[in-house]
Amino acid sequence: MPAHRLKPSDLLTIGEVARRTGLSVSAIRYYEDKRLIEPVRSGGNQRRFLRSDIRRLSFILIAQRLGLSLGEIEAELASLPQGRTPTTRDWEAISAAIRTRLDAQIAELTRTRDRLDGCIGCGCLSLEHCAIWNPQDKLGEAGPGPRKLIA
Repeated sequence: MPAHRLKPSDLLTIGEVARRTGLSVSAIRYYEDKRLIEPVRSGGNQRRFLRSDIRRLSFILIAQRLGLSLGEIEAELASLPQGRTPTTRDWEAISAAIRTRLDAQIAELTRTRDRLDGCIGCGCLSLEHCAIWNPQDKLGEAGPGPRKLIA
């Protein structure tokens, strides 16, 4: 929606957005610099944010906790419309886009947890000398790193 068609009640100051999201003003400015949110400017050239920016910022916080990079977050937010509140369908599209990644991440965490329990349970804590998980150090042939935990 063009800025001239917005009512003052449609817009929030950066301080109001900070209070509503729990983010610092500097964090909001950072996300603005990264173009993850785009405020409108008042007649006095002050930043004003749409109420829907609260949802965008909340998504950023959640996505970061889930391990998405700012680049991935930016790509997902680019699919949302500017100037109007995203609909349920808009957010469902983003959810579907990251669901596969999250499912893979959950599977990897579960697999790592279960295998780590097994390794710690054997008592030796050495994948180089372990006769149960890594007899004759066969995993060393597969490459560096904790092969059982990252495979």
